[in-house]
Amino acid sequence: MIKVRIPATSANLGSGFDSLGLAVTLYNYVFMEEAEGCRITAIDGAEIPTDETNLVYTAAKHLYSLCGRPFPGLHILQENNIPLARGLGSSSACIVGGLFGANALLGEPIGRDEIIHIAAAIEGHPDNVTPAILGGLVTTALDNGKVYYVKQEIATDLRFVTFVPDFELQTSVARAALPKEVSHRDAVFNLSRAALMSVSLYSGKYENLRVGADDRLQQPYRLSLIPGGEQAVSMAYDLGAYASYISGAGTTIMAIIDARDESFVARARKALDGLGLQAWGCTEYSIDNTGVQIF
Repeated sequence: MIKVRIPATSANLGSGFDSLGLAVTLYNYVFMEEAEGCRITAIDGAEIPTDETNLVYTAAKHLYSLCGRPFPGLHILQENNIPLARGLGSSSACIVGGLFGANALLGEPIGRDEIIHIAAAIEGHPDNVTPAILGGLVTTALDNGKVYYVKQEIATDLRFVTFVPDFELQTSVARAALPKEVSHRDAVFNLSRAALMSVSLYSGKYENLRVGADDRLQQPYRLSLIPGGEQAVSMAYDLGAYASYISGAGTTIMAIIDARDESFVARARKALDGLGLQAWGCTEYSIDNTGVQIF
């Protein structure tokens, strides 16, 4: 049975809507083997589709079709540590797990770059699937179905703290909240900050990250969908975070902090309690510079 480990991802990083993403040390696992029919089990008891609508299954079946290989069916086991519909790349992890599992079963006829294009086509945007595959910080652009990207490894002197609410936000709902058009002024604002965010992260100019994470294209519209989100962002800055932003479509708020700040999580949990957000989870992760792994 093939074993695939896929990291959680945090997309947008504030200003880099649908273009910036990074991987962290929180993982889903997919176990896969050829078998007649469709047999899917969540070994952690998570509520996932166990029929042919399962995203791991459909992604794997799609790869078989692209390779022109007969599809016998699959036996799939899933361990789902990435929370669903929280902006940490749970759907991307399923897509990447299905594609890489199938590719391994077929003897790896397709390279990573081609799988990136396939995964982005399924997901609709490249800023989660690409760091899930490559790890690190990834800057991406999607043009005519092809993903153009640059991956940069991030130093281990940063930590990434998730503030995870006890409620979901579907990506479709979060996208529906966005305006159809933006002003030239706001577009320029975001272009400058997205460029600053990417370069500052891999160059170590962490004092720039707060400005780099500032955004006018999506966060102002989505924060209203996350009760407590604005307070969580402000709280992270009050506690000394370099940057704080909505992770992906939300509902998770991500804080980027100095790895030497060993008391940040304890202080953050106390502050969440003070804000009446006791149900929110608070966990610290490191960067994953490796991406998807096959065992």
